[in-house]
Amino acid sequence: MTINNQKSLNDELCNSKSKPAVWSLYIVQTRFGHWYTGITVDVARRLATHQAGKGAKNLKGKGPLVLIHQQQVGTKSDASKLEYAIKKLPRAKKEAYVAAFKGGLNTSGFVKS
Repeated sequence: MTINNQKSLNDELCNSKSKPAVWSLYIVQTRFGHWYTGITVDVARRLATHQAGKGAKNLKGKGPLVLIHQQQVGTKSDASKLEYAIKKLPRAKKEAYVAAFKGGLNTSGFVKS
């Protein structure tokens, strides 16, 4: 490997580490109609983990699961705050939140900074 190639490789590794992960909030529905809210940096991978019966104890044996909502939030802190706020909501307000989000409305008011 030449010096230039090694430098390029090092630059790519450094640049990829400096990009912060984008956290997402997701809501899945169990076969019983219950909703589970969580956060992750990779919704597809996390859903596959849940489908395999691993991860959250609340979802074991309750599949198949349906992803009903996902949204990119930003930092882990922001995602955790939104997850906490949504978990505190009654079911009707969670349904309204999902419906409003799908309708393109700004629902950022659910997170307290």
